[in-house]
Amino acid sequence: MAITASMVAELRAKTDAPMMECKKALTEADGNFEKAEEILRVKLGNKAGKAASRITAEGVIAYHSEGAVGALVEVNCETDFVTKNDSFLAFTKAVAEGIVKGNPADVAAVGAMPFSLDGFGPTIEDVRKGLIGKIGENMSVRRFKRFEGGKLASYLHGTRIGVVVEYDGDETAAKDVAMHVAAMKPVSLSSDQVPAELVARERSVAAAKAAEDATVATAAGKPVQSPEIVAKRIEGGVQKYLKEVSLHNQSFVKNDKQTVEQMLKEKGTTVKSFTLYVVGEGIEKKVDDFAAEVAAQVAAAKAA
Repeated sequence: MAITASMVAELRAKTDAPMMECKKALTEADGNFEKAEEILRVKLGNKAGKAASRITAEGVIAYHSEGAVGALVEVNCETDFVTKNDSFLAFTKAVAEGIVKGNPADVAAVGAMPFSLDGFGPTIEDVRKGLIGKIGENMSVRRFKRFEGGKLASYLHGTRIGVVVEYDGDETAAKDVAMHVAAMKPVSLSSDQVPAELVARERSVAAAKAAEDATVATAAGKPVQSPEIVAKRIEGGVQKYLKEVSLHNQSFVKNDKQTVEQMLKEKGTTVKSFTLYVVGEGIEKKVDDFAAEVAAQVAAAKAA
């Protein structure tokens, strides 16, 4: 039976499998769509194993809430292209909803929750493995946080940044803070809550800069500042950094003439905590050197 382009397109639309794989499957199945789909399932199932070791630094952030319970989740994949795939987005949405309803203890428990999609199931982990084969990319539930028992405000900047604010007081003010956090990315509520390792790193940078300035001054025959003045400069730099990265001390994005703390006081609102997720944050992305890869293949061919 002749395999037409429209047949290949129809099978691809149904399975999301690569065009050539669809054509091969239809040829092997002599045009039988059900058999071709089964062949793809088998072939792409093997692909899932190969994809599982690849880095997933792209992805989406999703948020779901029901009443006073909410869940913020990051689900990763390998390329930005897949973040627009309907099945991938449906999977991410289901993970967020499942976390709200099921209150899983960790990512492993998320995988055990019941869910079926595109013929895969009966658990989220089974669907994840099935979609890896179907789409041809590795994907993983990286992290989540579940909120319960307080007032919640959220903000999603597209699908790449998500913020949840736990608060008391005015909802509009809390939503404004969530948007502010997405834009300014503070690391803590107040300066005294900035992690010690970040403070130490900033102090080290300030000290190194002071030492460099002293070296330059000496080489130019200019007077070098006293140790006391240098120490004050270093501490001043650290204090400036603390104000820049703590939410309460940051200038409010909607009115830079007041700090976030001043705005909240004006609105009679208290932010208890905030959670900020940025897609791929902290994941080391693999950078492929195409020229080097081609050179290596040519060298290997010559050696053979």
